[in-house]
Order: sequence, then structure tokens, then C-alpha cells
Amino acid sequence: MRDPGGEDAGVHVGGDAYGGVRLAPGRRRRPGRGAKARRRNLVVSGLLSASVLVGTGVVWATPRQIGTVDAGVTEPVSTGAMNILLVGVDKRDDLTRKQQNQLKLGREVGQRTDTMMVIHLSEDHRKITVVSLPRDTWTTIPGKGQHKINSAYQFGGPRLAKETVEQVTGLSVNRYIEVNVLGFIDVVDALGGVTVCTPVPINDPKTGLALTAGTHELHGAQALGYARTRATARSDLDRIDRQQQVISALLNRALSAGTLTNPAKLADFVNSTLRTIKVDPDDGLTGLVTQMRDVSLDDVAFADVPLKNVDFKAPTGESAVLWDDVAARELFRRIAADEDLVKPAPSPSSSASATAKPTGRPAGEAIPPERIAVTVKNGTLVTGLGARTKEALVAAGFRVPDVPGNTPNKDYKKTVIRYAPDREDSARTVAAAIPGAELREAGDVKGVEVIVGTDQPKIQKPTVETPGAKPSSTATPTAKTATQNICKK
Repeated sequence: MRDPGGEDAGVHVGGDAYGGVRLAPGRRRRPGRGAKARRRNLVVSGLLSASVLVGTGVVWATPRQIGTVDAGVTEPVSTGAMNILLVGVDKRDDLTRKQQNQLKLGREVGQRTDTMMVIHLSEDHRKITVVSLPRDTWTTIPGKGQHKINSAYQFGGPRLAKETVEQVTGLSVNRYIEVNVLGFIDVVDALGGVTVCTPVPINDPKTGLALTAGTHELHGAQALGYARTRATARSDLDRIDRQQQVISALLNRALSAGTLTNPAKLADFVNSTLRTIKVDPDDGLTGLVTQMRDVSLDDVAFADVPLKNVDFKAPTGESAVLWDDVAARELFRRIAADEDLVKPAPSPSSSASATAKPTGRPAGEAIPPERIAVTVKNGTLVTGLGARTKEALVAAGFRVPDVPGNTPNKDYKKTVIRYAPDREDSARTVAAAIPGAELREAGDVKGVEVIVGTDQPKIQKPTVETPGAKPSSTATPTAKTATQNICKK
């Protein structure tokens, strides 16, 4: 059965073609306010464009205004906390065959959405939290039954996409922003490229991408291929990680001294990021951009929806993913409460968390993370992976006193937790924080050692089990800042 939300979907949903984006009656493009105002707009425009444009990526060269779309946003635009739904729409009808071949795109007609993100602005608009919704999320689409979440746009356009996201997250969407994925290559090239790091080699004939494991400087179509490819073990989940990495790298370039002081680069970047956006409500984003002038890379955080099954077989025969309902509710509760996801949340025994089950101890006496010192080693060719793992372990409550080292061999595909014979309990707590890692007893280790592999598992905050208490979930939501996402050379 064909997946109505998949890449081969060809259902056409109404709307203007690429060249047909129209302004509301009487709306004209406002003259520029100069370099100072444009600098204030960089974080917002870069995030709004880059976060969606990396979804599937089609390039177009015709400048355009911000357009409008009816997504059924009924709540007034708030000056306080705000939730924005960003939807990336992939429409290829108007591309020439040469353009499709150059960008390694299929020739299906119609519109589809491959990228959906919820962006939460804090009450003072100084903090931004970005949550990517996996395109293969199996959920209930209002009035249509159970399907993948990216089918909502095909079934009912922007209105149904918004309604579906509100239902599954419990958040009210205060603003809808839709981007035809046309300008990604222009954005990358206007900023002079992006630095990315891949833990595994990538060879994807579909996108024309061939990269060795390690750190790379990418431009144009190559950066587009990196953001689009699913040719790694975790498919779309890996792609979400790469998209977050690319967004962070783009924002870093946008805010770098070279870009901010170069009027030509500033103009190219701003024009590239804003020209493919449609919004609801129709206010041109002016007020939103003005309120976010002080946001920095450390203020932009990326969180993942906690999952309980990444290989769910739907009744239709499709492969999908299932959310961890309890942990997902906790994630969006914290977002609605304006909590900083980068900081660990309090962990009462009933909170959503992983459970470290003790071995060789009475029930309920597992070792808490704050009592465990961990050594980290990078077992890959990816520069900075050890440092990022240390940051994540510290955020999860562990002590990592030493600077991460490197293993002699750089071929670790799977993360390994090595532990001394008398530290099995501590190792199991670490394993609860690193799902999928391999546990190995080792006589040459004094405590607990984590060797990071190319699988780059997500690190979550563990909670030890107390007598009589049952864990309510498998993950506590955590986040990384854009600064932490940037590849370290």
C-alpha cells in the first residue's frame, strides 16, 4: 500500500505554485532598515528558513515576498510564550528536468511535507526550543484515522497539519509558517558553506552524496544532499540529527563576524531565507523578528521526541515510529511551562525516566548518576564527539572529571560501556542513560569507561528504581543547544 505521506505521494493540495505566491491586497514590501536591523533579524530568519529548507530541498532563484496561507490559526499573536509550527513543503512540478536531475530529485507532482517542527518561544522571547516531529510518526489524523503524521498535509493541507500537531503534542499553535523548500542551496552559498561531521561514511546515490566519516565543509547541492539523505542506519531519525546539525552550523555562520560585517553577504542571506515563506497570521513576521533581536546560539535548543518503538509495523504494512507517550507528554508539558530543556528537570520517582536496574544489590539500591564517575573516549574519526558525549553525560547527572580521550582504533561502530568487575551496578546505570550501548566487563578499567561509537546514541537522564515504585516511562526529555550541535574542528 502506498504511503500517502511518503516521498512517492502525489496528491496535490491547493495553493499557489512557486511563482504564484501573492501578497495580501495592499501589502507591499517594506524598504530595508539598514544593516543593524538586518543583523537583529538573522537568527529568526535563519532559523525559520534553514530549519525547514533542509527537509527535502529544492532550489529556486526568483526573489519573492512573504506570502500568506490559511492554516486556521485562531489565537491572537501573543507577545508572551508562543508555539510556531513550521512545515516544509516539497513541490517539484515547476522544476525543469535538468534541475531535478542536478539536485537528484524525483519527478513526482503535487505537494508533500517531509519536515515538521514545533518552535517554542519563551515568555520573554529570549529562548527558542526546536522539536522535530519524525515524519514517520504513527498517529491519529483527525477525521482520517491512523496514518503517518506527514500524511496530514496531503489529506487536508495546512489546516489539518496544524490540527494534527496540536492534537498529538497538546500544544496550541499560535503561528503557522510554511516554506516551499526552494532556497536552501542559496542560503548555504550565501553564508560560504557549512561545516558538518558524520560518524559514518555516507554513500547515497539517490542524493548523489558520498562522504567519508569525519568533518567536512559542504557547499550548495552537497550540503543539500547531506540534509536530505536517509542512507544511514537510523534513516529519518539520523536525518533529523543531521538537520539539527546543519541548522546550527547555518546559524553559526549567519552570526559570525565575517557575515555580520559584510553587507553583500547579509543581503544575500536575508533575501534567500525570507523569499519562500508563507505565514498565518498575515503580519509579515515583523513583530516576531523585532522581539527576538537578542537571541544567541546558546539560546537555541534542539530536543527530540522520545520514542518507544523505532521499527513499528503499521497495520498497513508501513514502517513507522511510535512515541513514548508518557515521556512525550512530559516533553511538551515542560515546553508549555516554559522550562529550559537544556537543564535537567527534577526527577521524582514518578517522573518520566529510564530505570537503572541494579544487579548484585538489594532491590531499590541502584547507583544514582551523581555518584558515578565516567571516563569518555572517542572511538571514531568524528572530531569533537567525545566532548559532546561528555556534555550530555554531565547534563544527565554523571560526573566526567577528565578531558575525553581517543582510542587507538577509530572503528567503533557501536558505543561500548566498559567497567571494572566491582562496578557492574554503576555500569548498568550508565547503560540506562545510553540505550543500545554494549556492556563489557574489563579487567583493565578501574571504574566505568564509555567508548563512543559511530551510532552516536541519544543520552538520556536515568533514574534509579526505588522499592515499590514503577517506572512510568523510558526517557526524560533533554536538549542540546545550537552551540553544542556545532562540529568542533
